[in-house]
Amino acid sequence: MTAILLLLWAVSVCALTTVPPYTGRTIFSPPSSYIVPRTLYARTLLIPQDGADQNVLLATWENYSPEPPHVWFPIFRSVDLGQTWTPFSNVTDTQNGWGLRYQPFLYELTETIGTFPAGTVLLAGNSIPTNLSNTQIDVYASPDKGRTWKFVSHVAAGGEAIPDNGLTPVWEPFITTFNHQIVLYYSDQRDPLHGQKLAHQVSSNLLTWGPIVNDVALPTFSDRPGMTTIAQLPNGKYILTYEYGGAPEGGFAVYFRVSSSPLTFDSVAGSVIRAATGELPTSSPNVAWTAHGGANGTIIVSANSHTGVFVNTALAAPGSPWTYVATNATRSYTREVRILPSNNQILLTGGGTLGGSANSVTGTILQLP
Repeated sequence: MTAILLLLWAVSVCALTTVPPYTGRTIFSPPSSYIVPRTLYARTLLIPQDGADQNVLLATWENYSPEPPHVWFPIFRSVDLGQTWTPFSNVTDTQNGWGLRYQPFLYELTETIGTFPAGTVLLAGNSIPTNLSNTQIDVYASPDKGRTWKFVSHVAAGGEAIPDNGLTPVWEPFITTFNHQIVLYYSDQRDPLHGQKLAHQVSSNLLTWGPIVNDVALPTFSDRPGMTTIAQLPNGKYILTYEYGGAPEGGFAVYFRVSSSPLTFDSVAGSVIRAATGELPTSSPNVAWTAHGGANGTIIVSANSHTGVFVNTALAAPGSPWTYVATNATRSYTREVRILPSNNQILLTGGGTLGGSANSVTGTILQLP
C-alpha cells in the first residue's frame, strides 16, 4: 500500500504546472551598460497588508550597475501577485562608502523587536567596496513597507570578498524570528578551524548582536557549507538547507538538517537531498514550506542545478522520499521559493546565472497539484 501511495504522489506532483498569465514575467531587465553578470541573487517579500493594498510583493537583487556611483539594492513592488512590477525605492549604503553589493535579504517583522514595531521591513545585505577588499553584513529598516530606509546596525565584518579557503569574508544573510528575538544567519570564513562554516547571531533590539553560534561547522577545514535558508514546519521543527562544498556526492550537493530549535542545528546531523528517481540537487539551495499537499504540507527545495524543484511531504523525516518535479521555470543561481497566499502556488524568482552575460530578474508562478 505504501508503494502505491508513493507512486500516486509521484504522478500527481508531476502535474505541477505554470499558471499561464505568469509565465516568464520579467521583473527587471538591466540596460546594456550593466556589468556582467548584470543581475543576480534575487529575493522577494510578501507583505499581507500595506494600507489599502493586500498581498504586496517586494523584490530586490544584486544590481551590477556601472560604478561610480556605488551599487545599491533596488526595490520593486507588485500589487497583482507578480504580474506587473514597478520601481519603488533604493537601499543605499549610508555608512561604509562602499555600496550595497551582494546577497540582499528582505524580511518583515512579525512582532515588535526593541523599538521597531511589527510590520517593519528589514533588508540585510553585504556592503562591499568596488575592489572587493572587505565584507560587511549590515541591516537597514523601512517603517513604511519599503518606501524609505534607514541604517540600523552592523552585524558581521569580514575580509576580502573572494570565496577561497584561508580568506575571511562573511556572506549570505538570512533572517528569522525565534523567542521574541531576531536571528541572523550567515556563512562565515573567519574561523581558523573552518574554511567556511554556517553561523548565526541573535538580537533582541536589532542594534546589538550576541555571540557567534555555529550551525554547520564541519571537521574538515576545506569543507564549505554555505547559503543558509530555513523554513518552519507545522510540527514545530525547523529545516535548514545548505550547499555542501566537499560533500561525498560532489558538486556542492544540497544537504538539510531538521532541528526542534532554529538555534541548535549544529547538534543534528545533515542528510543529502536525492530524489527517489536519482536526481541530485547541487549549489545554492532555497527552501520553503506550504500547508498545501496533505496533512504535513509540502517542503519545496530549489537548487541552481535544476529547473525543477525537489519536494517532500513527510516533514523531511529520516528516510522519507524526495521527489523531483520538473517545471518550465528557468534555472537560476540561488533561485528563491516564495509561497503565495493561496498556499497552492509558488513564485520562483531568479536573478540569472553566475557569469551570465544577459541576466535579468524573472519570476514564474507555479500551480501545485
